[in-house]
Amino acid sequence: MELLKEKILKEGRVSGEEILKVDSFLNHQLDANLLYEIGAEFKRLFKEKKVTKILTIEASGIGIAAVAALHFNVPVVFAKKVASKNLDNETYKTEVYSFTKQKNYDVRVSKRYLNEQDHILILDDFLANGRAALGLMDLVEQAGAELAGVGIVIEKSFQEGGQVLRDKGVHLESLAKVNRFTDGHITFQA
Repeated sequence: MELLKEKILKEGRVSGEEILKVDSFLNHQLDANLLYEIGAEFKRLFKEKKVTKILTIEASGIGIAAVAALHFNVPVVFAKKVASKNLDNETYKTEVYSFTKQKNYDVRVSKRYLNEQDHILILDDFLANGRAALGLMDLVEQAGAELAGVGIVIEKSFQEGGQVLRDKGVHLESLAKVNRFTDGHITFQA
């Protein structure tokens, strides 16, 4: 997606050899017009799939999923990283390792919002080691739902996550694939 790549090159900031900061438009401050185009692109890429719900993980995936859901005309369900009193007692639960936070989270989704009739599209902002996507896929499996696919805004193709999902036969669509960071510069995979 050229518009996204241009935005990354213009506003993205590289930190070291593994971190890309896109907080000015994707995961701290949101560029709603860009999110609208991202949602339209996910709809185009998954148009052949029956999607009944979009699943993401809090917090960075919520804006992306919500705008994409407008294009699919389906609800968004997001996995919560923190147990709270207002979360139902009956939940699907899995553990997810966060690459950026360097810690494990128990993530939960109420059993009221995922079931065996659902066809779930998982959306998230980044794919690095694939742990968030695998955790969300585990929740889909626990619910007996069908996985329609996984959509990622930015895949770090130099890390293992994309290959892990592809090896599992997952329909994976990444809008921008970063090949590497060299001296603060971003190189995209062709």
